[in-house]
Amino acid sequence: MTHTDDTQPTNGNELLQALGTTLSPDLLVQALTHRSFAHEHPGAKHYERLEFLGDAVLELVATETLFRLHPDMSEGQLAKMRAKAVSEEALSAIARTKLHVEPYILLGIGEASQGGANKSSILCDIVESLIGATFLEHGIDEAREVVHHLIDDTLDEVAGEGPALDWKTSLTVKAHELGKGEPVYHMAVSGPQYAQVFTARVSLGDDEAIAGTGEGSSKRKAQLAAAEAAYKRLDS
Repeated sequence: MTHTDDTQPTNGNELLQALGTTLSPDLLVQALTHRSFAHEHPGAKHYERLEFLGDAVLELVATETLFRLHPDMSEGQLAKMRAKAVSEEALSAIARTKLHVEPYILLGIGEASQGGANKSSILCDIVESLIGATFLEHGIDEAREVVHHLIDDTLDEVAGEGPALDWKTSLTVKAHELGKGEPVYHMAVSGPQYAQVFTARVSLGDDEAIAGTGEGSSKRKAQLAAAEAAYKRLDS
């Protein structure tokens, strides 16, 4: 694997060491190749099929692990924990801190110039594609080991997060406990099309007073931030 920047790694050995497995050079390159690079280099395979496969393997291993570790938890609680553990936020953090994968990603010129190697969505995809590649080359047992190596810390963390697992649901429950109405989210968007900022303000039932405000790069993230602010305010 080669790059134009001489300061970057010239092969994937360190990455594979961090991943905890081996992969054939062709499969490793495919797992790291973004669609934008493949578009500029006819014949190059990109990672999207591997990502599709890896997503399923990741979800299976996360599910069976949580099922085994938390025999007293309901399906709803397990689902929230799994969603948090395999979220874009969690997987992109793993890509940055455990795999240090950014220098290895193959991007088209336009995507690279826009900082694609540090986009959470792409980093999340890469983690899943590497898991998919591991499954393809070595089977489920090795893929399971790799998934455990990558996400067991995260699974431990989410088990102790309580309300933070799902701020929106937690806010609804807290509001009901205090005899208040359902949370209602009011959205606003600002900024240019390519860098929109979403602002959410949450009120409770018919009360027009704003209980919490949050910002984010998506509607969902803004609503979660607003719900967190409102929950903490009610809780105090």
